[in-house]
Amino acid sequence: MNKKIVSLALLFTGGLGLLGYKFRDEGMFPLSEIHKVDLKKAGLKIEPNEVYNPNGISLVDALVNVGGCTGSFVSDEGLIITNHHCAFSAVQLASTPENDYLNKGFVARTREQEIEAKGLTCRITESYEDVSDSILGAVNNVENPAARLQMINNMMKSIAAEAEQKDPSIKAEVSEMFIGKTYVLFRYKTIQDVRLVYVPNRQIGEFGGETDNWVWPRHTGDYAFMRAYVGKDGKPAKYSKDNVPFKPKKSLKVNANGTNEEDFVFILGYPGRTFRHRPAQFIDYQAKYVLPYTSELFDFQNATMENVGKKDKATEIKLATRIKRNANVMKNYRGKLTGIKGIDLVAQKQQEDAALAEFINGNAAIKAQYGNLMENIDQLYQLINGDANRDLWFSQIYNSTSLINVARNINSFKNQLNQQPSAQKQAYFNNNISRLKQTLGNIYNAYHIDVDRRIFKRMLLDAVALTPNQRVAAVDKIVNRGSNNEAMIDDYINDAFGLSKLKDQDYVFANLLKSPKSLNDYNDGLLVLENDIARQIAEIKPEKDRRDGVLNKLMGDYVNVKEKFLNKGFVPDANSTLRLTYGYVRGYSPADATYMSPYTTIKGILEKGATGNPDFYYPTIIKELWSKKDFGAFAKKDLNDVPVAFLYNMDTTGGNSGSPIMNANGELIGVNFDRAYGATINDYAWNESYSRSIGVDIRYVLWAASKIDKADFLLKEMGINL
Repeated sequence: MNKKIVSLALLFTGGLGLLGYKFRDEGMFPLSEIHKVDLKKAGLKIEPNEVYNPNGISLVDALVNVGGCTGSFVSDEGLIITNHHCAFSAVQLASTPENDYLNKGFVARTREQEIEAKGLTCRITESYEDVSDSILGAVNNVENPAARLQMINNMMKSIAAEAEQKDPSIKAEVSEMFIGKTYVLFRYKTIQDVRLVYVPNRQIGEFGGETDNWVWPRHTGDYAFMRAYVGKDGKPAKYSKDNVPFKPKKSLKVNANGTNEEDFVFILGYPGRTFRHRPAQFIDYQAKYVLPYTSELFDFQNATMENVGKKDKATEIKLATRIKRNANVMKNYRGKLTGIKGIDLVAQKQQEDAALAEFINGNAAIKAQYGNLMENIDQLYQLINGDANRDLWFSQIYNSTSLINVARNINSFKNQLNQQPSAQKQAYFNNNISRLKQTLGNIYNAYHIDVDRRIFKRMLLDAVALTPNQRVAAVDKIVNRGSNNEAMIDDYINDAFGLSKLKDQDYVFANLLKSPKSLNDYNDGLLVLENDIARQIAEIKPEKDRRDGVLNKLMGDYVNVKEKFLNKGFVPDANSTLRLTYGYVRGYSPADATYMSPYTTIKGILEKGATGNPDFYYPTIIKELWSKKDFGAFAKKDLNDVPVAFLYNMDTTGGNSGSPIMNANGELIGVNFDRAYGATINDYAWNESYSRSIGVDIRYVLWAASKIDKADFLLKEMGINL
């Protein structure tokens, strides 16, 4: 038997309860668990090994991870379909006021016209292997929690490095499937040359804007096409005009007939992170600290950037990706807060944990092993909560203020440079300066001085408001000379930004980073402030490492004892590794006396457009085509219209953006892009009654490509006969 299959059959401790599998919709199943799911009973018409076959080619081989999203090959010429919002950053980087692809869209009618998708790569899962025994065996006798976690992390890196040494063509990563419990080595092929092929007009690809984000009914054409390229030898290579389209092992067949209500559907994709196997204290921490602070901060940042972006088109384009990402997180977090309160999730978790504690105390053998578990979890979270606001400030200061992030990278490079022997400093500088410039260039791409000043002030005021036990020493130095903190902060920012040369990218690259001497000779207030921030982060790191180590062990024990209590194994939380989820095209009732049907149509675009909300502006050609009922072959007969988006009760989260939605025959019938507002809580809890995901219907994609953008050549490449 294949070694991979043997090892992964043991992935979950004893497979508790999984042999007696009962049909359910919930679950982001790892590839190792697909054989335990009765997909045929659920509605799959092809053989399960056509979905995943470790010893042959299957649908899994058509999947790619692109830019943190999922995509799928839809031709044997490396053509990829994913979401518009997944291509957004690359389109922004390719856009100028003269060639505004971001708003007007882009169609490459020849291969030569395809544009480099800067910043995007494709990652394909080649294979995987359970390495839990190797990792956990190495820490069996390690009692110190920080040392234990460090050894685990080192082992994960070492195993990945060894795999890459054996096969230099792959990128290897060890992923923690259950915190502190199970670990799997994944081997990936990374395609470095990705190009934009077709991106619809923004009024299609982002129709509804933030008004409709995380909302149903939805009418967003959230799709985009890219192409993967490799060197002439078939191996991954950096962007070059000489590269050729990648030949995937498998590409998906596109079914232009779409779906009907209650059809069986499934998704393969790379969901980001979920946290369903965590205690009540974790949910409470999210609800009290992480979700409100982050969403409020991002709301302020976006209002600031939008106001500044009104100055000129170039600034608007420059800030677009950052605004979009912030807005998505902000609304998602507020949806989670609403969901946590709406179902009283903290209280639910507290009841579950109380029952678990009773189970532990009622069994002598289990009590001997886990007797202090629940108390230890509670004590740890009391410590975590005590520093929560300061920790969140530290986690956001670099992302929020570009010049502080620039200062961090320069200070870090300078420190590493000065640790080198004198005779080796110049060589170190020469070998690493291009990487530093690339990092700084990415930061400057979304930098605007007025935005930085205003957000920086907000961050400093937030730090000043922290309680005495959570002070930020670097900020206290700015305000400790008087009582008018805001005035002192204004004076500091005026002086620091006025004198700093970091705000001038050309100066930084041409002068400051010219040589080791020029780098060491330069200093200013922002570099000093960042050094002080970094120093405090370093000072508190040992305690944070200790807590992380304790948490790692406690969460492993928590899952172990909960499996014993419930007498079943769990599907591990999502962690950006390849998963399968399945369900049905299905509407739902989000509120009393309200039913949401599972399809929207072009008619709904026109109805929303009539409201006058700028988020609902659409290209006029849509109304012209609809009025003539020019639907081609893409209408849904019972609707007498082209379906735009549809609902299904599958289990998805972030990272599933761009995932192919497939029918019972494994054919592509849509592209996943969102969840309904109530389903933002999916990261913590899933329930069939409120968890609905949203995809763009393939019929709308094909209709818009053909009728609006005259991209019939793409339909032909995908095997669609008009």
